[in-house]
Amino acid sequence: MKVYRFLSEEDTSAFCHKVTDALNKGWELYGTPTQTWDHKAGVMRCGQAVIKDAPGTYSPDVKLGEQ
Repeated sequence: MKVYRFLSEEDTSAFCHKVTDALNKGWELYGTPTQTWDHKAGVMRCGQAVIKDAPGTYSPDVKLGEQ
């Protein structure tokens, strides 16, 4: 099955670490990164979609972060 995740975080090194961790676990970048201003929190947020081929059959019970 192909699995999809959208990683997001404040625009700090924590976001880069989150994406780097996913890449080192076999995830691949999907599309371009995004940024948006979070008015409520007063911070910039980043996002990046990642995909991965994983064994098994998809169901809503699949824990995507554990793939």
